[in-house]
Amino acid sequence: MRIQLFLLFLVCWVNGFAQVRNGETFQKDYQIVISKTPAPVKIDGILDEEIWKKAQKVSSFWEKYPDDKKKAKHATEVQTAYDEKFLYVAFTAYDSGKVFIQSLKRDIGHDGNDCVALVLDPVNTRNNGFFFVVNAYNAQSEDQLTSAGDGVSFSWDQTWYSETKRYGDRWTAEMAIPFKSIRYPADKKTWGINFVRVDTKTNEYSTWTNVPVNFSSHDIGYTGALIWEDAPPKPGSNSVFVPFVTTEVTENRAGNEPVNAKPNAGFDAKIGLTSSLNLDLTVNPDFSQIEVDRQVTNLTRFNIFFPERRTFFLENADLFSGYGIDPIRPFYSRRIGLDKNGNKIPILFGARITGNIAKKTRIGFMNMQTGRQGDYAPENYTALSVDQRVFNRSVIKGYFLNRTNFMTEAEKNANPLDAFSRNAGIEYNYSDLEGKWGAWATYHHSFKPGIKSDNAFYNVGFSYNSRNFGFVQDLTSLGTNYYADMGFIERIENYDASRDTAIRVGFKHSYTSAEYKIIPSKGKLIGVSFEAENYIVFNPDNSFNERNTTLNGNVEFRNTSRISYSTSDYEVDLLFPISFTGATPLPVAKYKYRDVGIRYSSDFRRPFSFNISAATGGFYNGTNKTLRAGITFRKLPNTTLNLNFQYNKIEFPGTYGATELFLISQRTEINFSTKLFWTTFFQYNTQRNNININSRLQYRFKPMSDLFLVYTDNYFTSPLMKNSNRALVFKLNYWLNL
Repeated sequence: MRIQLFLLFLVCWVNGFAQVRNGETFQKDYQIVISKTPAPVKIDGILDEEIWKKAQKVSSFWEKYPDDKKKAKHATEVQTAYDEKFLYVAFTAYDSGKVFIQSLKRDIGHDGNDCVALVLDPVNTRNNGFFFVVNAYNAQSEDQLTSAGDGVSFSWDQTWYSETKRYGDRWTAEMAIPFKSIRYPADKKTWGINFVRVDTKTNEYSTWTNVPVNFSSHDIGYTGALIWEDAPPKPGSNSVFVPFVTTEVTENRAGNEPVNAKPNAGFDAKIGLTSSLNLDLTVNPDFSQIEVDRQVTNLTRFNIFFPERRTFFLENADLFSGYGIDPIRPFYSRRIGLDKNGNKIPILFGARITGNIAKKTRIGFMNMQTGRQGDYAPENYTALSVDQRVFNRSVIKGYFLNRTNFMTEAEKNANPLDAFSRNAGIEYNYSDLEGKWGAWATYHHSFKPGIKSDNAFYNVGFSYNSRNFGFVQDLTSLGTNYYADMGFIERIENYDASRDTAIRVGFKHSYTSAEYKIIPSKGKLIGVSFEAENYIVFNPDNSFNERNTTLNGNVEFRNTSRISYSTSDYEVDLLFPISFTGATPLPVAKYKYRDVGIRYSSDFRRPFSFNISAATGGFYNGTNKTLRAGITFRKLPNTTLNLNFQYNKIEFPGTYGATELFLISQRTEINFSTKLFWTTFFQYNTQRNNININSRLQYRFKPMSDLFLVYTDNYFTSPLMKNSNRALVFKLNYWLNL
């Protein structure tokens, strides 16, 4: 408790004394006045409209990566305009006349593509915004931005328009963003704005404002000012109706089930309640077109985290999934509509309200109802989240989660803890305006039938992130009786191989990370970094449980190739017997071991690129040798072939056994155009005894409207190629703007 009080004091100290940049002063240095066009702009990538001859032009871009101390190598010009319906942006990107992209697919993102992007913060609070990206072949990506993190998933979907044109010494792009898509207060005459260009050929990211190299190019804390001489047009209503129909033909040989054909239908709806509050509805949702999970080899003692891929749960996900820390998340949307093995549970309907109810207050509410699937009883899931902005970029937020299981009385008597699960918590996340200093303090509580103690989660810590140095310190305490039925906790359940059961044991941990980066201004190297990490875990009684100390080094070359190494020391006081080979479980004892590894990845811009890594060392009282390799072939802009291989050889003394594990994955992606895509994904995993084939054809026949044809086939690796199950799915969805 004294440590927690000390860190709470530290949070307040950082909050009071961290030096911050004045955001308003920063926006005085970067301003662009938007011009009104008397006639609509034809979105064709040809900048021949009259408005582009007189609209203000900004062109002095800073290099953001790999070095933020100089101007960009190639010039970029940007102009803005508007009419009553659209915000228009025109880009001219000067270069050698050749462009590099990885895909024509929608939502491919900005990394590794020659592209331009718009960062927009209409409320101008540096807390939430929008990110619109178009690459040189007009593949679009868009997402919502928050100050909570720098990651983008491009899961937010909106209809907007763009077109590009390529010339010998430049390429151009025109964007038209519907005002009703972005939501904003109509009386706001200064918006936050930034422009981003990625030139993959020279391995350069550049931005209009001078964004530090240690932050993302789309960081909304570093926007300039978009100046409106008159008030912007009213956004208008934004309601969308997306019906769908599917037909699924399945065959389950493992379960001795015959061929079955099942038609289905449902819809999604998006309704703008106010200028900043949205309602999403879904009835009988279907996610059969979503790509299968990428399989991994798991050599830990615990379950592993698989990312959410379903679009409905990804949009505005930070409101619900942003609580806790990576190993401990009270909300994990894969708990809804999927069982622990990833099998589908039917979702009957759901509703979600997200957005701002005041300038500094953001809310999220979600309710989902699932149906019965065999012995799996219907369940109702409710999530409520409130974010209150304080100071400049800091947030106080709280949540409440409820899962109710509609079990029979007999089922409740047999499993009383499954009747319901509730979680509530409050967090304070501090960030200075510049984003260098961060601190957090968390308290979460869980509620289960008959449980009154040891059911809390505490977390405190702070971070520092500068151009050359980064540091993180995090302390956590998790009670044995802290349940998160709607969440994910990595190490709360310990598998006992001798008794074939899982036993809950709470824990406390300390995580420390320090990184030092060298950024050369010229030469073949663009970055050298050294990182030290220490992760130590204690049992509830404060006795030692586990320690992992790792030293990493990484060298980045200007041609995009990289080489890295790592060495790790492990110390484990094993609480329960565990087997990694299927032989005699390793006994309860203390284990100390070490491993080392090295990795190299080549220039990914070449038609053939590859990566290879190797690691060797101890593994409990045995050894583990790991070899990974991958090769990629690209014929731009249409075809990408990727093959990855992982081999593990694990050996233990005596009767503890040995095993060899293989994981092979091959992905073929053919983009016939920006509207027609074919992707086939093959996976061979001996650890899971599974061979999986997933082939998906997608035709986007109009904006946001798709036809999918998906084939999935599963086999056993032993006995080899014995079929387990297969499915063929047809899905058609149609996006209607109301």
